[in-house]
Amino acid sequence: MKLRIKLLAIGLLTTWISVCGQTTNERHIFGKRNAEYELNSALKDKTRHNVINSKTVIIKDSLTAISVAEPILFGIYGKLHITKQKPYEIYHIKSYWVLSGTFKGGLQSKGGTFLIIIDDRNSQIIKITHGK
Repeated sequence: MKLRIKLLAIGLLTTWISVCGQTTNERHIFGKRNAEYELNSALKDKTRHNVINSKTVIIKDSLTAISVAEPILFGIYGKLHITKQKPYEIYHIKSYWVLSGTFKGGLQSKGGTFLIIIDDRNSQIIKITHGK
């Protein structure tokens, strides 16, 4: 019986310490100087410790492509204007995501839609435009 109580106490103490250790708000901030160092290092050698290369696909699906494109398009054209163009047309062609808006009405309707082309290997935007 005493062994069970000791084991239970040790288990509770271990759990409590673990939980308290996980809820700390202390974070280490590296600062702007470190950010500048990392930027300069990355610009000097783009291959060192870098997931991005010319072969690895980092935008693997259409939902990720949308999540990359929308904030950029919202910033340029406005969220309301872009979301009115849903559903988007999304195509993965070669190593590029080609996204464009749609609009109601036939070919004679007035208005245009956005077009954004994104490289799936590095998220580089190849083109952004909007028809009239």
